[in-house]
Amino acid sequence: MTSDISYTTEDISKLLKISKLTVYDLIKKGDLPAYRVGKQMRVDAADLEAYKMRAKSGRGHEIKTEPMETVPIQQHVTIKNVSQPSVVITGQDVSLDILAKHLERKAPQIRPLRSYVGSLDSLIAMYKGESDIVSTHLLDGDTGEYNIPYIRKLLIGSSYVVINLVSRSAGLYVQKGNPKQLRGWADLQQPHLLLANREKGSGARVLLDEQLRLHGIPWQQIQGYDQEESNHMGVAGKVALGEADFGVGIEKAAYMVGGVEFIPLIRERVDLVMLKKPDNLAWIEAAKQVLQSEAFHHELRPIQGYDLSQTGQVLFET
Repeated sequence: MTSDISYTTEDISKLLKISKLTVYDLIKKGDLPAYRVGKQMRVDAADLEAYKMRAKSGRGHEIKTEPMETVPIQQHVTIKNVSQPSVVITGQDVSLDILAKHLERKAPQIRPLRSYVGSLDSLIAMYKGESDIVSTHLLDGDTGEYNIPYIRKLLIGSSYVVINLVSRSAGLYVQKGNPKQLRGWADLQQPHLLLANREKGSGARVLLDEQLRLHGIPWQQIQGYDQEESNHMGVAGKVALGEADFGVGIEKAAYMVGGVEFIPLIRERVDLVMLKKPDNLAWIEAAKQVLQSEAFHHELRPIQGYDLSQTGQVLFET
């Protein structure tokens, strides 16, 4: 029976040939009623068919074919009812899952949804109206500044606030004993290095590309540059298994994976961006209060490599 069938967001993405972010946008707008089962969002087959009929008749949003998202997007928080306004929190760091939990408690009138996408793609999603809270850690090599140069270029004409989430160490994962003797970015020019790379648009990929550019190292000479992993754990794991000589990532993943050494090279700043719109102001204030709260800081302190000295500070506002 159709009434007994339900679909995950990934199922719907494949069936309609649209991105998972677009599926979340449809849910956010109320076009697709959804509910939570365990850790997954599900949509009943009858509701999906009803949406398709509305779209075909011109009474709903048109279904547009889009490139498939390569980064998994999951939902980790309770959805109370389909009419409840949602806030999409985009980014990959575990601190965002903790933020979603605290924000749901602080502002029960909204439902936080999580999407796991890299820094640059997160900002692009915000520009397209697909995300409400974006985390980003993008280095501008020319100025040495994190995030704000990219935000100002991508969100031109928008009103927004930038608040620090955490700072953390970023650098190189190397094999135990560091057999290639990699100590800094300039060492990446030595021949025959095998890289475990991150996907385009991630903060780690931007960091690597900026450092290669600044040090005059052609990416073409680095083996494995086109082989991409979707998270820090995947990169550190490749190095630990001896399948790569090095990768770029954050300290926390090295401790979690084990069997790999971490060479700290830069202190990166992870910031949150929120668009200031009339309908957003109440939950933006709630998010600020969460970010500045002792309860939130208490949960972040045990996480290896986090610096909370600026957490909750407003860094830029338009």
